[in-house]
Amino acid sequence: MTPADREGAPAGKPAAVGRDGPSALEAFLRSLRARDASPHTQRAYATGVSRYLGWLAEHPEAGRDWRDPSRRQMRAFLAALDADGLSRRSVGSRLASLRSFYRFCHRQGWVAGDPWSAVSTPRQTRRLPQVLEVAEVERALDTVGVIGQGSDDPLVLRDRAIVETAYAAGLRISELAAVRLSDVDMRRGEMRVTGKGRKERVGMLGAPALDALQAYLDEARPRLRQARTGRDPGILFLNATGEPLTVRGMRYRIDRLFRLAGIRQGASPHTLRHSFASHLLEGGADLRVVQELLGHASLATTQIYTHVSVGRLRGAYEAAHPRASPDRQPPGS
Repeated sequence: MTPADREGAPAGKPAAVGRDGPSALEAFLRSLRARDASPHTQRAYATGVSRYLGWLAEHPEAGRDWRDPSRRQMRAFLAALDADGLSRRSVGSRLASLRSFYRFCHRQGWVAGDPWSAVSTPRQTRRLPQVLEVAEVERALDTVGVIGQGSDDPLVLRDRAIVETAYAAGLRISELAAVRLSDVDMRRGEMRVTGKGRKERVGMLGAPALDALQAYLDEARPRLRQARTGRDPGILFLNATGEPLTVRGMRYRIDRLFRLAGIRQGASPHTLRHSFASHLLEGGADLRVVQELLGHASLATTQIYTHVSVGRLRGAYEAAHPRASPDRQPPGS
């Protein structure tokens, strides 16, 4: 008789995994890596599930284990999250990790189903994104030279290219820091970007961004490259030592630039991405086009930017609706 037979596990199923929560978690994380889930998703799910399993181990009920938690255990776990001061967004993230974990285990035949599927996710409080005015973006660009040694300073040329590119293509800073030289098509004015979930998309570059990038590539990057011996890393943006500029370094430079430019408090590098989306919609761009440019999987995520387009919508309404204004008569009256 095999160990699996002794444990009553299905043939071909590893009994230790089916009975042991940490082993099931490790198998689940391996499946995430095999699906090429983002490092952020892997970390978040590992944290959420491991803390849940640890909590269950500390609060057992007679005859129950992680495969079949009771309603009372589940309610108590949610209460513990609330007592820890987790935000609604964090609680929602924990629930998402548990649902994904149990669905995986169900497919493996280790659990009867997902006990968390009937638990509703806390309603999120939607915060409108902060958006810069076009004049503020221009003021930030005008201030780039203040933090360098002149207009030909390679770091000034680099920082101008970073801001122009991030704003022109609506990129996350993590996406921009990962762009390689081979991802940029200067002739077509395009940039290949790898976003969340390893999904690729094309970012568009307008004339100011292309000019700033060309100046950086011609005059600044070769000088930064000289500070590093060995093979060119191939990353588009380099730091002062010729190494790839990290996400942290890029955030620091933009945050500092915003402070020097007197940009409103609370603005961050991600505000450039918000501004990109809002300004496109204000200019009349179709919502689905903006969705594609941002790399959003859901149109609902993009719709949060439509709040800034109320003025444009009102203008279109007043120009088209027969009863929008008292001095306008319906056609054919």
